[in-house]
Amino acid sequence: MKNLAIVAYLLPAVLYGASWVVSWRGAAPQAVVDAPPDAPARSNPLASWLQLAGLAVHAVSLYLSTAVEGQLHYGFAAILSAALWIGVALLWAEGLRGWVEPLRAVILPVAAVAVLLPMFFPGAPIDARGGPLLVPHIIVGTLSYAVLLLASLHAGLWAAADRALHDHRTGSRSVFSRFLDRLPPLLVLERILFRFITIGFVMLTLTAISGVFFSEAVFGRALRFDHKTVFTLISWFVFATLLVGRWRRGWRGRVALRLTFAGFAVLLLAYAGSRFVLEVLLHRY
Repeated sequence: MKNLAIVAYLLPAVLYGASWVVSWRGAAPQAVVDAPPDAPARSNPLASWLQLAGLAVHAVSLYLSTAVEGQLHYGFAAILSAALWIGVALLWAEGLRGWVEPLRAVILPVAAVAVLLPMFFPGAPIDARGGPLLVPHIIVGTLSYAVLLLASLHAGLWAAADRALHDHRTGSRSVFSRFLDRLPPLLVLERILFRFITIGFVMLTLTAISGVFFSEAVFGRALRFDHKTVFTLISWFVFATLLVGRWRRGWRGRVALRLTFAGFAVLLLAYAGSRFVLEVLLHRY
């Protein structure tokens, strides 16, 4: 069983690495520039199949990292690995429709490292004495934070690509600028961003709902209006506003970027800020 677990961790890392190598060597940035808007997908099919195989084995490793000897384990490594699994899955789906090799070059090496982390940082068993809703509340809450972190990082990449598109300076350019030139069209980056946000928002909604029932069961009231709850609800409202604005008014560009960064900043205050208040201001560890 131990050898099977090691293979389940190592194999997806190898498959992601192989997909990265195939994708990087087969990249053709000029194809994106010359292709018409309705051109068929140009992503490397071998890289896509290797990526899909990595996703399948990665899912097995996630199960093994969270279910250890009949107990549920929780740790930052498993959450980070799960968030990267979602990111790789979204990238694979987008690769069926368009050219995403530069994005593979960014996310696949990170995913290959993340899938190995639970081997070295297995986390700790979850004490389920807080009730049956404690475990899903913790997992979905942390995962929503991780997915929205990926969304904010992707938003930063989209903003940099948009800025580079309007930068007409000539002469020597940095490696990062040349990388931005190879990215898929802004519409593709935007579509991926809103998929991240939608998944993260659904998880954040489930976090809020499970938190209400958990609070009712443990503390005897549905909502405790502490700073963590308030900031989480504000973040939920910001992302809900962004998605509704996108659906009803077609919000995009700078409006979408600002709301994405604002929503994650508030969510950051809810999680990291709660630890800061407890440990630094209240000296409760």
